[in-house]
Amino acid sequence: MSLLKRLFGTAASDAPAAEPVTDPLRINVYATVRTLPPIDFRHELLGWRDLSDPDLPDHLRGLTGYVMSRGDGEMTALRYHVWRHAQRVRNHVSLDVLPEDLDGLQRWARTANGILFLPDGSVRAPDLAILFDAEGASDPTAALPYQPDAIARRQRTLQLLEGLELQPPTSIPPAIGEAELELRSPDEVLRRALALLYIAARGQMQGTEVGPIPLGRRDENPIGFAALTERERALLDGAGAEEGAFAAISWRYEAANALLWALGFEGASLADSESLIDVDALWRSVAEVARAGAPGAGLAFRPAAEILDALDRTWLEHWIVRQAHAKDLAIERPNGDVVMERHVALNWLTSFQNEFGTSWDEIDTPT
Repeated sequence: MSLLKRLFGTAASDAPAAEPVTDPLRINVYATVRTLPPIDFRHELLGWRDLSDPDLPDHLRGLTGYVMSRGDGEMTALRYHVWRHAQRVRNHVSLDVLPEDLDGLQRWARTANGILFLPDGSVRAPDLAILFDAEGASDPTAALPYQPDAIARRQRTLQLLEGLELQPPTSIPPAIGEAELELRSPDEVLRRALALLYIAARGQMQGTEVGPIPLGRRDENPIGFAALTERERALLDGAGAEEGAFAAISWRYEAANALLWALGFEGASLADSESLIDVDALWRSVAEVARAGAPGAGLAFRPAAEILDALDRTWLEHWIVRQAHAKDLAIERPNGDVVMERHVALNWLTSFQNEFGTSWDEIDTPT
């Protein structure tokens, strides 16, 4: 059955001489790009909102719930990826489109990286292929949209990881593209990085009984101390601390390194995923800022493409680490603790795989 027949209930043999259907389709578009491209086809705009609307996150959770409830509700790869798309939505557009203007809609939706909700209860890809119909059935040819630079980046990442014993499946979709990326503010990122240095140093001090470490002292790192989360403060106070907890939080040096690398600090490096960060060099590069008591001006991120390269690589490396653990395999690289900390930091920085604005303590790192 063609798209128009399905939507309007018109069969070719019903009335060959009937007037063509001219009623518009009411379509909701869920786009992941930061800035919507101009709507350059004939339409009637009924509404538009972005994440400044406090009701949009609940609406997107409702969209996810709808998809999950169709059919048997089993969590399939397609359902999972539609859920992840909904998490990345930045713009929700509602518009009426005449059937003869659907070609324009398809071109625009692809550029906007949007999925569509149509009047028949179906969720569709930009080319109108059915991701899920109202009963939960899918067109096996339907595919979620991804940005061209994200697709190209994924190919480079897979080539970079070719020599590893375990290989990530090609079915794992690419991460976000530059048009979808919005980083947290440099000021917020620096404060979080200094807090991570503070808690890592405290963990090292309490776990190994070494002497005072400057970056774990309030007088040397006042910004870091002030930026601790409530959960971090409770841990340092000993509330609910389990055996090995302080050794575990000393790995936060690696998360701090990823954030300071994104900010371009010279002592930070993501050159490989095996070597541990040189903490002394990292501290020397940031000590003056930390002691100042306020971040100051002039903070800026390195190019977005570099950050996204690191994100995509780290995501797949974390998949390798988890698979090795599940299979009880010993692998030389990447280093699992290093990669895990980087994944948390980069997901927080980019809001990848998490709703926008998710707090540090709640960041997820699915693989």
